[in-house]
Amino acid sequence: MAQSSEGASQRIVIAGGGVAGLTLAVALKQALGEGFRVIVADPTLAGPPRADDRAYAVAAAARNMLEALGIWRLAEATATPMTEMVITDSRTPDLVRPVFLTFDGEIEPGQPFAHMVENGALMASLLQVARANGVELRAEGVRSGTEEDGTIAIAFADGEKLDAALLVAADGARSKLREQAGIGWVGWSYPQSGIVATIGHERPHEGRAVEHFLPSGPFAILPLADGGKLGHRSSIVWTERSENVPALLALDDSDLLLEVERRFGLELGEIAMESRPGAYPLSFGVARRFVGERLALLGDAAHVIHPIAGQGLNLGLKDVAALAEAIVDAARLGLDVGGSEVLETYEKGRRFDTVAMGVVTDGLNRLFSNDSTPLRLARDLGLGLVERMPGLKRFFIREAAGLAGPTPRLLKGEML
Repeated sequence: MAQSSEGASQRIVIAGGGVAGLTLAVALKQALGEGFRVIVADPTLAGPPRADDRAYAVAAAARNMLEALGIWRLAEATATPMTEMVITDSRTPDLVRPVFLTFDGEIEPGQPFAHMVENGALMASLLQVARANGVELRAEGVRSGTEEDGTIAIAFADGEKLDAALLVAADGARSKLREQAGIGWVGWSYPQSGIVATIGHERPHEGRAVEHFLPSGPFAILPLADGGKLGHRSSIVWTERSENVPALLALDDSDLLLEVERRFGLELGEIAMESRPGAYPLSFGVARRFVGERLALLGDAAHVIHPIAGQGLNLGLKDVAALAEAIVDAARLGLDVGGSEVLETYEKGRRFDTVAMGVVTDGLNRLFSNDSTPLRLARDLGLGLVERMPGLKRFFIREAAGLAGPTPRLLKGEML
């Protein structure tokens, strides 16, 4: 059944009900009110959020936005502030892991540069706020979107059609909507996979995050809220050569725990696996354009980067802040919210930052994920120099917090 184009100028459809898509929906609905229909379409909305071991480092700027939108107050009960970041560089068998660089976890007194938030808690908070604000949640995907006479004709998976002013593709790295729009993708796969798991441990982490640079890739230990088998928990993001991953995941529980212990270390005492780990292939990619005809790419549909700096989610939330600001400003001026001016503003605001972050993370991974002695000496010297330069360390902290350079209003905690 097709709905007429009447009222299409006040409809925005978001294909994808992940963190980025739902946050954008909440931001738009709160700012635009009853005058606009904001629809999120995703088959996963048919049930409760899928339970998994993913956890995100939500940077200070992204947290500002979630606070302004009323999402953070629901999620923060299970969020854990990062009070310190420690970086080591060693080989897996090394008994001693010298610390080359430490970062104070605060950008201002009492304001951590990031919090760790588990995916389930964040998604539950987003869904609750979206429903409370009148966002329409459809438990089906978007099949296609075609620009027609100043609107975009959207076909849902159940056959229904709807005209809208704008379609936002937040449907992931393998975005079908991006492909249908003919938007190219530049990228490559890394010979690495990311293994994710939640680890219980005997001693408190005290908010400290650790990144061990090992020859196969970084092994990150990220603080989570207390609980679990041994009273304290951390998330690990273990970058490993893809060829080794099937054998590692096939190990029985005791042998797998031994492999984790070799990398996790002994500082937090006895450890335990809270669940079996999952793995996913790592890649880099960026869309040649972030926009099409009445189409905006958001989050992983626009870019995918290596998790070495923990910035993937935060890049997507920066997209949200920039796109929401462009749409809301246009709507208040009576302009077309899906018009070329809005989309160009969004693309100009996000493309350089995205490409720059992708280049940095790709370079870091290539620099650290190897066992070359000359490279090891060079990078350890570089880390040591940064450790002795407080001004440069503060700059890196502000970059990691998402507060460097031009910042959309939502990322400053200001309402649209």
